[in-house]
Amino acid sequence: MGHRIPPTTAADRDERTEELLAAFRREDGTDLNIFATLAHHPRLLKRWSAFGGTLLFGGQLPARDRELLILRTAWLCKAEYEWGQHVLIGRDAGITDSEIEAIPKEISGAWGPHEQALLRAADELHEHSVISDSTWETLAAEYDYQQLIEVCMVVGQYHMVAFTLNSLGIELEPIPGLAQFPKVP
Repeated sequence: MGHRIPPTTAADRDERTEELLAAFRREDGTDLNIFATLAHHPRLLKRWSAFGGTLLFGGQLPARDRELLILRTAWLCKAEYEWGQHVLIGRDAGITDSEIEAIPKEISGAWGPHEQALLRAADELHEHSVISDSTWETLAAEYDYQQLIEVCMVVGQYHMVAFTLNSLGIELEPIPGLAQFPKVP
């Protein structure tokens, strides 16, 4: 599709927006397309990034569990950008390449009961807007209230991100190791 709203450039931004984006820059000093595009609406970017940052960097869920939820949500929403970025983050959180390949497939015995419940939670929220009693019971056996709340918030947050990425046509950057969207029948 290509982008519908192009990423901003340094020449497009005022000083406050440039300062806001500095916090999101890659180590090489380049901007990720998601943030450079959302910089067209700096007030919204600032507030959204605080919420998203809380879930991503300050949440109570184990990073691996959070990334399983995000990757399953990216797959369900067909969000290629989200998938590519979070494969990198997921690997850093301990998700193996074979597990990443299994995320788009049927939930099966390849996953333990807890991981199956996480993937089912993403599916159920996506399809029915509620986690079933049986999935909830499995998650509640290991998670406290804060973590249970975060399961719902993570899936909801990354649905919003997927809707935005897909609708704005935000394109993947040419970053080494960025995963392409899987082709699964």
